[in-house]
Amino acid sequence: MKSLIKQVGGDHYKKMVIQPAEFINKNKLLFAEGNAIKYIVRAKNKGGKEDLLKAKHYIDMIIERDYE
Repeated sequence: MKSLIKQVGGDHYKKMVIQPAEFINKNKLLFAEGNAIKYIVRAKNKGGKEDLLKAKHYIDMIIERDYE
């Protein structure tokens, strides 16, 4: 995808072998699942603990949506 060459606001995704957007789109994941993955993989290079807490928040949404 040509759109993956350009990243607005940093380069933390471009450093990855497979960008989260590419993985999410190719696997046709839902919004919450995609965001959880995005925050997990970028945490080390961008948001740290805050990104992991965001990922946890989306995982909690998935659990509530699908299992409660």
